[in-house]
Amino acid sequence: MENSKGRYGYLVNIFTTIFDFVLLNLVYLFIIYNNPDGGQFCSKAALIFLNVSYCPAIFLFSEVHKKRVLFVDKIMIMLLQTFFIHCLVMMTLMSIAGYDDVPIRIYVYFYSLYYSLLAIWWIISRKIIKFFRSRGLNYRRVIIVGWNGTAKQLYNEMHSDPGYGYRIIGIFDNVKHKDIKIVGDITCIESFIVENKVDELYCALSSEEKNIGELIKIADRYDVEFYYVPMISGFMTTTFRLSSIGNVPILIYRPNPLQNWFNRFIKRIFDLVFSICAIVVVSCTVLIPIIIAIKISSKGPVLFKQKRTGYRGREFTCYKFRTMRVNNDADKLQATKDDPRKTKVGDFLRRTSLDELPQFINVLIGNMSVVGPRPHMVKQTDEYSKLIDKYMVRHMIKPGITGLAQVSGYRGQTEELWQMEKRVEYDVKYIESWSFWLDIKIIIRTLINAVHGEKNAF
Repeated sequence: MENSKGRYGYLVNIFTTIFDFVLLNLVYLFIIYNNPDGGQFCSKAALIFLNVSYCPAIFLFSEVHKKRVLFVDKIMIMLLQTFFIHCLVMMTLMSIAGYDDVPIRIYVYFYSLYYSLLAIWWIISRKIIKFFRSRGLNYRRVIIVGWNGTAKQLYNEMHSDPGYGYRIIGIFDNVKHKDIKIVGDITCIESFIVENKVDELYCALSSEEKNIGELIKIADRYDVEFYYVPMISGFMTTTFRLSSIGNVPILIYRPNPLQNWFNRFIKRIFDLVFSICAIVVVSCTVLIPIIIAIKISSKGPVLFKQKRTGYRGREFTCYKFRTMRVNNDADKLQATKDDPRKTKVGDFLRRTSLDELPQFINVLIGNMSVVGPRPHMVKQTDEYSKLIDKYMVRHMIKPGITGLAQVSGYRGQTEELWQMEKRVEYDVKYIESWSFWLDIKIIIRTLINAVHGEKNAF
């Protein structure tokens, strides 16, 4: 019997895309109804331009409705890209047509409302689709060929969330395995596909296997989508980006989104704006009380300056409010929970992370970012770079005032090696999965932690 529950997935894409356009037109009608003085924006031509302008955005970012595994931060990135393309094409068409008398506030009203509602719609629609998929609708019938470490990871990912809509109906390998039921060897695959109407075939065989070419022919013959899963997970646990040299495909190991100039530009602009605002707020509120409290608590300067390791392993001077009595071990020893060097004021500043506020000066200078891996003392870098394989990877981007590791519970003293390994793991994860929305999420979690206080902040 034909698998009707999995064959009509294209209708989901069509429906969600149609609703994008319905929402576009409803927002347009709402805007012109409440702003009859909108000039040529209220014309039929403007309505046509709005719809035409959305077509290239849908074409370029259609996977937002197609891809089964897509996280919210990626959705927000595609939403931002869709906005820029739609706005650019729309403005171009209006300019060519000579429609130049539209008040700028009309565009601001329209795009603010439309893309706010579109973000909500995209997220809600995916939640709805995942709900139905988890109930056994719109699933994909999948087989995996080859059973090894890579195949196991793929199997676990597909099973990690029923909302992805993958139904693994068979695993094939020429060798029997105790940890999984093998339906048959590779020679049984064609007959199995005929009998079970398979949608997707994932090949986890070695690239040297002669059977791969035959599997591709079988997949083509029965309209089965073929995916090759590279056997690299055993020694590489990160994500990859597909590229090419001429006609030769290559996989880029550990892609860094901040290698893209536009992403770096967005992050730098945000750093500057956020830092300036933070410095203004601090100067008008807590700066004077903190300076007085530090001066009363012990003798010494208000600011503590320390050499830290930054971008590409370069040393820089990191600024903090002084939280300890002046001592000769400041550049050698980490602070501990009951460190006798700390003052009472310093202990409070550390628990609330207020001691980090002067690092916004570092951000303005350009040797730090608001969000990124925390910069370590030069002595720590020398020690841990010899003990932890990926330690120096964390210097691929600028260090930050706060970071993913810190909001995930890995901050403060590192008494054992595994604690630093987990910190490095989160730092590398941040580098590989950076997005503007991830930075916002980390900042919000940092503010919440600062208000509640953190047990590891000492």
